[in-house]
Amino acid sequence: MAVRPDKLVIAISSRALFNLSDSHKVFEEQGLHAFSHYQVERENDVLEKGDAFPLVEKFLKINELLGGEPRVEVILLSRNSADTGLRVFNSIEHYGLNITRAAFCNGGSPYRYIGPFGCNLFLSADGVDVRQALEQGVAAATLVAGGSREYRDDVLRFAFDGDAVIFSDEAERVYKTEGLAAFTEAERASAQKPLGGGPFKGFLEALQRLQAEFEMDTCPIRTALVTARSAPAHERVIRTLRAWDIRVDESVFLGGLPKGEFLRAFGADVFFDDQPSHCVSAGEHVATGHVPHGIANAEV
Repeated sequence: MAVRPDKLVIAISSRALFNLSDSHKVFEEQGLHAFSHYQVERENDVLEKGDAFPLVEKFLKINELLGGEPRVEVILLSRNSADTGLRVFNSIEHYGLNITRAAFCNGGSPYRYIGPFGCNLFLSADGVDVRQALEQGVAAATLVAGGSREYRDDVLRFAFDGDAVIFSDEAERVYKTEGLAAFTEAERASAQKPLGGGPFKGFLEALQRLQAEFEMDTCPIRTALVTARSAPAHERVIRTLRAWDIRVDESVFLGGLPKGEFLRAFGADVFFDDQPSHCVSAGEHVATGHVPHGIANAEV
């Protein structure tokens, strides 16, 4: 995949950016022809904002802060046709979003365009597309509905689970197959050995490069690691990030406590986790992306 080093690029589906639940219901119950008719009839009706809209809006404002050549870009990838997608672009124009590149695939999966566009992250409401993007080596997540955010400012807040998201699932496999005691002992014994990289390592690195273009106290991006790990399993995580030369702004080691209230307190615009049950819980508080990767998703 040809990542563009000059930009941080997010690809997003139309159903993640806007609330298309009504038209999607038409598609599922009546088919493509009825869906197309429904969209064309309403192409001048502005769509309501979707779960990823606040994130996209904040993301695009970074270009205004930096000035010069745009450093971030949002690409629209959609299963709509160009004809039915006109309503989507009309809504983009209505809200003043600077999104100019798109791929409309007329019912087909748009994941194959992620590589040519050089995307660092793909957000979609379609789990099949997300899995295919992950197989291409792109950070990707299926968005689930999220509760209201704690902070109503322009700071863009990304929160990440650790194992199978930022890191590989090697430690989680021990936990799943041998239990907590074996996991704790294995992590204590491997504290000096960095974990392997997970599907979101590259995206986190790209975020940090963008953060480096701002002074720390004025940076409009904040990152947080929110993990079920606790001491002594925290040490390997800290040493891994140090070995990678990656800094996260906040690290929360919960020792198995539910993550939702902590994510809301952080004010996450989006949280990424591999565990479906954690995503359902977190989704009551913040917009959440399920990352279908690793042993927790082997049979999902």
